[in-house]
Amino acid sequence: MAIPALRLLVAAIILAVAVAWLAFKFGTGLSHLSAPTLSRISNIDLGLPLDRLVLSHPPADPGNAATLSNLKASQASYYASEVTRDFCAAHGYQVFTPPWPSGRRKVFDLFMANSELDLIEIRLATLYNHVDYFIIVESSRTFQGRPKPLTVRDNWPRFRNFHDKIIYHLLEFPPGFAPRLTWDYEDLQRDASLDQVLPRLTGPQAPVYGDVIVVADVDEIPRPAALLVLRSCVFPRRLTLSSRFYYYSYQFRHTGADWPHPQATIWQGSDKTIRPTKLRGSDGGSTMSRILESGRLENAGWHCSSCFSTIGEFLNKMASFSHMWMNEPKYRDVHRIAAAVRDGRDVWGRRQDVFERIDDNDDVPPPLLTESGRRRFGYMLSRDGESAGFSDYP
Repeated sequence: MAIPALRLLVAAIILAVAVAWLAFKFGTGLSHLSAPTLSRISNIDLGLPLDRLVLSHPPADPGNAATLSNLKASQASYYASEVTRDFCAAHGYQVFTPPWPSGRRKVFDLFMANSELDLIEIRLATLYNHVDYFIIVESSRTFQGRPKPLTVRDNWPRFRNFHDKIIYHLLEFPPGFAPRLTWDYEDLQRDASLDQVLPRLTGPQAPVYGDVIVVADVDEIPRPAALLVLRSCVFPRRLTLSSRFYYYSYQFRHTGADWPHPQATIWQGSDKTIRPTKLRGSDGGSTMSRILESGRLENAGWHCSSCFSTIGEFLNKMASFSHMWMNEPKYRDVHRIAAAVRDGRDVWGRRQDVFERIDDNDDVPPPLLTESGRRRFGYMLSRDGESAGFSDYP
């Protein structure tokens, strides 16, 4: 047998053994939580409204095909229904079976806050009916270690309509914390939900084995339909919610690949749950286990990068970047910023970042399409005009 063929045979045997081992390990006690799976792409259009979701094959009960959004996930019948079964099967998944009497699988949305008040409000309004708790971690320092205001805490009344589902946490810096890199600040803040928040929750807020954990930046908003998949189905332990990628507003869509965030996993206790930084960075564990535990949902969210209402916010974001080169003086020129945003060009001149203009885009978080949303957040739909949608320019 030729050497290359022998190597292929050995690799195939190793892969088969790994799959068998994972099936044994996870296929018994954890089969109702997260199944090991080769990287899998969803074959359902999550961009459709919940009542118009189209399955890839005829549902067992065609008359109930559009009733999924009306079922209550707090009831055991939700997970036992044929509608839910068909919905999960369209993704190649099985229906999640709650291992506890209440039948309630919670969804935790974990994100970090900087100064993006509008995006925080839009995120909360978009996902309020689909998330059990939002965990917002705010830091008193930028990723470069400079002091900064506590924007969420100082504007707390603005989010009064969502207070019952918000778990706010001010980042705690461990004794002896001595960051060597700007990334150390970001990693500490991102992992704080797992280290400083979730293990301390009690009562109805406490995470239960198998609950859903979504790890995101504030400008990475999952589609409600994607969260329905997470709540309903046995999904891969490392699941990427690929997002439509926009810049400056939902008027300019990136021409490259979709944004590979946010991520989702399941709660397996504070020691065994994948750390947010590891989940987001596809790190931790062996290469084989990461491959076998990974999956992807296409068109599962919206990512609007640098979508700010003021030049001041744009400059503040630059100052907080872990990428220090992006905060150089030449990039902080307000006229340069306004011109780039108005024309849909990359402020930093990166050749790979090219944007397609989409006027009257209606594939956006639903709160933006309301009369109030268009009035208050119009800059997220159009950057036309001398001001480029900024309230503090010219």
